[in-house]
Amino acid sequence: MGVSNLVSVIIPTYNRSHFLREALDSVYAQTYRPLEVIVVDDGSTDRTPKLVSSYPLVYIRGPRRGVAGARNKGLSWARGEFIAFLDSDDLWLPEKIARQVGFFRSHPGAMAVQTEEIWIRRGKRVNPKKKHAKASGYIFHRCVELCVVSPSAIMLRRRVFDEIGVFDESFWACEDYELWLRLAARYPVYLLSEPLVVKRGGHRDQLSRLPGLDWYRLLALQKILFSPWLTPPMRLLALKQALVKGEIFKQGALKRGRLYEAYLTEKILKMLKRYPGGPPFPVLKA
Repeated sequence: MGVSNLVSVIIPTYNRSHFLREALDSVYAQTYRPLEVIVVDDGSTDRTPKLVSSYPLVYIRGPRRGVAGARNKGLSWARGEFIAFLDSDDLWLPEKIARQVGFFRSHPGAMAVQTEEIWIRRGKRVNPKKKHAKASGYIFHRCVELCVVSPSAIMLRRRVFDEIGVFDESFWACEDYELWLRLAARYPVYLLSEPLVVKRGGHRDQLSRLPGLDWYRLLALQKILFSPWLTPPMRLLALKQALVKGEIFKQGALKRGRLYEAYLTEKILKMLKRYPGGPPFPVLKA
């Protein structure tokens, strides 16, 4: 059980000392207290240890486990009633935590709330596409299509993880997409319309730039299909998206000569097409 009113801030980082100071400064500029700040260093070889030594925080350093493992390590240390994640290349505006805690206090049944974001790419502000627009409430139908929950923007009650589990460490990428599917299958995810997060992108070490993301999304959809929390309509949505994303990934692998990847994907697709009852829609081609 988390400590009442305490917000645990978990910041995973790997060789991001050039961003981390600004991220930490944005945390300590929050108008809300009390905060527990936990930095999980996922095997950095840069100046990160020296940098964090000037801040009053919990610093956990270990061998490289990936961002899912780093966040889980932070969760194992966290004592707060509320959990907030901050990617080490993002920033918070000063009222971010206060607004979310205020929402939870006025909505005692809520389990998760995120805020809007300001997107910065290579130093310039950009507008998200229409498909990236965030919704509020029961958003599973949006989550299967793409990742519409941002780790840096969401806050959750600590006990959520006791019910849906933590990040799946077998996912080297799209680990947040996989967790949000589990979250949205069970709970509404609310939205504060204020942009209280600065999301910085376009740099070379960003996980969303890694190849093969559709492979991990396919695995996440395959996994959620067997969740006991899915209603029949949710299950059909997840199955449809799994077939679509699998076909796209298979065609891309064939085009690039990655035959083993195409073979593995075809095996998954065949299994999905034999899913109980069969898909009640045509299998789409990439």
